Amino acid sequence: MTDTFTPPGTAAQAQDGTKDARLRELRAFLTARRARVRPEDVGLPAGGRRRTPGLRREEVAVLAGVGPSWYQWLEQGRDISVSPQVLDAVAGVLRLSSAERRHLYRLAGLNPPALEVAPADLHMSEGLERLIDHWLPYPAHIMDTYWNLVMANEAATEVLGMHPGLPYNCLIAFFTDPAYRSRAVTWAQVAPVVVAQFRALCAERPGDPGFAYVIEEARRASAEFDELWSRGDVCPSGQMRKELHHPRGGRLHMEATTLQIPARPDLVIVLHMPVPGTGTEAALERVLAGRGTEAALERVLAGRGTEAGPGGAEGAGRGRVGGPLPGARDGAGAGAPVGSVCSAP
Repeated sequence: MTDTFTPPGTAAQAQDGTKDARLRELRAFLTARRARVRPEDVGLPAGGRRRTPGLRREEVAVLAGVGPSWYQWLEQGRDISVSPQVLDAVAGVLRLSSAERRHLYRLAGLNPPALEVAPADLHMSEGLERLIDHWLPYPAHIMDTYWNLVMANEAATEVLGMHPGLPYNCLIAFFTDPAYRSRAVTWAQVAPVVVAQFRALCAERPGDPGFAYVIEEARRASAEFDELWSRGDVCPSGQMRKELHHPRGGRLHMEATTLQIPARPDLVIVLHMPVPGTGTEAALERVLAGRGTEAALERVLAGRGTEAGPGGAEGAGRGRVGGPLPGARDGAGAGAPVGSVCSAP
């Protein structure tokens, strides 16, 4: 085997080049954002001639509560120390969106804050509802940041055991719902992964009281969760396999894929697919058809190219559990109603 020779200083030079590129982008970004803010947007007089559009540097500095020289150095892309508090003040003056504020943090060399949902992106909720409805005959559900159930399609209700009277939080339900645990053949193998994934989410939002509340409740409700949590394991959400035993469908082999929606960071979608070659796809169709639910049967028939019976459009949403998605037209807030439950994420 031939050793690869790396010239001395190459890594350091590459790092310096990346930093220089980041600071150049910082200069261009701040200049462009400043140019789009009119004086009257921030309470300054609109009169007077200006050589360039937007605010002057010294105006941004005064409004943000920082020194004019410091802000000039920041916009020039100089290598200076910055704090989250000062960047937040600058972001407020420049009227940056949540995505732009995160971009500013990255360009300044700081860890970015959590992305917030832009009002313009709230309309996506209706499309996400349609997505899980059309995922039939496969289970699909939507959770919020803390794994509270927001919405589930009918296959998730029937196959994964979602029904009233159970804990509203997916993590807590995974450890405390005896009906789900009796169906989950691979529960013991999946449980450590579920806990490690939730810990990874918590690490992204340190000090968030919502996560602290869920963890406290889960530790109080389940000694098994408490033991797994104490291990400190961490792994990212992605895809996992699970094996279930359904009373009518028999052994079901499923792949669960967790999808993050960048424009809706408050939501995650969990889509289940049958493992090929296990007979699970046909079993899922039998389960839904055998349940006698008109909407589910129509979905299965439509998927096979068969003409659906009457009432297809009206019945498309039947059987769905959980509250409306945050941002839906009815204006309901985030979270899930008490008594809803979802499967392991």
